[in-house]
Amino acid sequence: MEWLTLPVFVILQAAPMAAIIPLITYVYGIGLTSKVLAVTMLAAPVIVMNSYKGIRNTHPSLLQMCRSFQGTRRQEVLKIVLPHAAALIFTGLRLGLAMGFIGIVIAELLITPTGIGDLITYHSSVADYPRMFATIASIVAVAALSLHGLERLERRLFP
Repeated sequence: MEWLTLPVFVILQAAPMAAIIPLITYVYGIGLTSKVLAVTMLAAPVIVMNSYKGIRNTHPSLLQMCRSFQGTRRQEVLKIVLPHAAALIFTGLRLGLAMGFIGIVIAELLITPTGIGDLITYHSSVADYPRMFATIASIVAVAALSLHGLERLERRLFP
């Protein structure tokens, strides 16, 4: 499974999203599906690659210790692998969330100017810069609050 899927995520992480969005729009149209796919294609590689590295780098002696104490596969994952990989998993989630917000703005600016993309484009075109910057500041504030909430969740789950 690793041999098959890992190269796909490496390619997605290296691909320029501004060049892929027109292809997504051509295939899926200018609806919500294309926007969700664009955001997912931008955020998923970061999350998957960080989670993969965290899980893959679990120390083998810890896994052997769990097996020697006759731990089940479920206990091995819940008690050793997840706590050991939690830092990298949540780092990937935070980076993926940040990339997702970038993807939302890019998708709304390039696919269909609706929502936050429409507000930025409209206020820029009529030279209403205070409202344009307020729109940008609002998406930055929502992103910052979301990242802070994810960080608090990490601290609660893995103190």
